Amino acid sequence: MNSDPIVINQCNFLFPEKLQTQNSTFVPGSQKLLHGILYLSVHYVYLCHKKIIMAGRPKIFEEKDIINKAIEVFWTKGYEAASSDDLLAAMGIGKGSFYLAFKGGKKELYEKSLEQFSSLYKERMLNAIDESEDVIAFLRDFFTGMVDDSEFKKSRGCYIGNALTQMSNSDSDTKLIAARLLRDTEEIFTSVIKEAQNTGKLKTTERPEILGRYLINLWNGVNITRRMHPNDESLKDMIRLNLQVLY
Repeated sequence: MNSDPIVINQCNFLFPEKLQTQNSTFVPGSQKLLHGILYLSVHYVYLCHKKIIMAGRPKIFEEKDIINKAIEVFWTKGYEAASSDDLLAAMGIGKGSFYLAFKGGKKELYEKSLEQFSSLYKERMLNAIDESEDVIAFLRDFFTGMVDDSEFKKSRGCYIGNALTQMSNSDSDTKLIAARLLRDTEEIFTSVIKEAQNTGKLKTTERPEILGRYLINLWNGVNITRRMHPNDESLKDMIRLNLQVLY
């Protein structure tokens, strides 16, 4: 076995009088049992040291990037149908790197993808609201604009909403995460309505929390209906009818 400074230091600490530090060989003697114990100790410390070095190697990928690639697989195929091979191929990493980054496997990857998707979505939505001169007009355009999305986007539905329905009967932990993330969007709707009422841009005296819940219900419903009727222009009229509560 090749000399290793860390191994030698460890063994000097254990048996300082029995080890030559330059070549890590034992002093000849008749105590074979002690020699065997020393050898096993050295070998064990060496392997531990080697394992620490390997485990400490830096990742060769950016976690956010590979999660974005995984989102595309989950969104297109769904959680159950997305195989390990599908995910690894899309992310461009091997099994070793995958389980080093996501020790909880596919479930951990999926939950992180939900968190990352939701975080980016909320950031973009809040930025758009901040830049809007009329937040109620923004909400109306936000919902009617769902009709103008590409047919591909319509067919996939809402990434978070899909997770909630897919995991409802199979994984309560992931279901709770999806529900929490959808509530975040509901809270954005609620805060926008509250601000509009306070500034006089919205006349209705209905409680903001009720209207916020109403809008998230509309959001969920439109995502289902536009998958049923992807090319039906009457869907926009239906959305306008539903948004008459915002007066």
